[in-house]
Amino acid sequence: MSKRMLLALAVAFLAAPAWAEIPAEQDSCLGCHGSDPSMSMDLPGGEKLPLHVDQAAFGKSVHGDMLRCTDCHTDKTDYPHDSKPFKTRRDVTVAYYEQCKKCHFANYTKTLDGVHFQLAQKGNQQAALCVDCHGSHAIGRPAEPRTRVSQTCSNCHKQVFDVYKESVHGKAVTQGNGDVPVCTDCHHAHDVADPRAGALSLRTADICGRCHTDPKLMKRYGLSTNVVSSYLSDFHGMAASLQKGKKGKSDRLAAGCTDCHGVHDIQKPSDPRSSVMKSNLVKTCGKCHAGATADFPKAWMSHYEPSLKKSPLVWTVQLFYYVLIPFILVSLLVQIALHLWRVVVNR
Repeated sequence: MSKRMLLALAVAFLAAPAWAEIPAEQDSCLGCHGSDPSMSMDLPGGEKLPLHVDQAAFGKSVHGDMLRCTDCHTDKTDYPHDSKPFKTRRDVTVAYYEQCKKCHFANYTKTLDGVHFQLAQKGNQQAALCVDCHGSHAIGRPAEPRTRVSQTCSNCHKQVFDVYKESVHGKAVTQGNGDVPVCTDCHHAHDVADPRAGALSLRTADICGRCHTDPKLMKRYGLSTNVVSSYLSDFHGMAASLQKGKKGKSDRLAAGCTDCHGVHDIQKPSDPRSSVMKSNLVKTCGKCHAGATADFPKAWMSHYEPSLKKSPLVWTVQLFYYVLIPFILVSLLVQIALHLWRVVVNR
């Protein structure tokens, strides 16, 4: 046994209490990789590959008391380790990417339908892989805390995050509010859809409705729960429903929630920056309705239900049809019944 291996075993023995919960089979690995924080390897591409593993962080991770190093690093069976043809740190990440599927096969298969995997298949090595979101050795539970999710996504999508953090949702997240949506609530975690394909916009009523139709949640913030039902009952919602489930962004029939309220920059309707504030509605409507004038938004009731106080003319016409349509149907049935009675009597 080499002197270096003996030294590693000695360090592992002396430092054993620092990672008492870690399986004993890993002592020899962490004895070397957990002792020197500066331990690294020079790669041909000019980068340094850190080889140090924080023993305490790994011990507290979700894998700390259940996985051995060789469960993921299956190629590291002998010492000294065989050299690998890695040029960059990203090459290392890509090489070990599929190790996760051995335990997390269900989530791995979801990623195959996601935009990140599609980009990776096209040769984009910067597309997010498992460790980019979850980490490698200090992996925590995804929802602890859930407000950290958007911060993780910002590592790649910084410009989007900078817009999101100034929105009504983003500000609440930075304050530790667990009620508001983070990235994965709208985009999903593993099967992230490409928002440019158009299908995501058509699902906004379902996505937004998960929170905005929850009575307990909306009561907490003094918000109405009829926003989705009122949207689906007007011309925008009815037209959008015709395209629900269809793929493609061309020839969309009507606006979804995000077309009016914004995507990542959603503000309170009373905020001057809000796209649905009265003074901004003409500009918002103009995105779909070219040439919209100042009176154009008045044709839209927003999410209000018609009443004698709000849109009395619409309420009156609606009431008229509520009476007229049943009257016509009942009259038709009566007429049919009378004809049948005459036929029976005259036989």
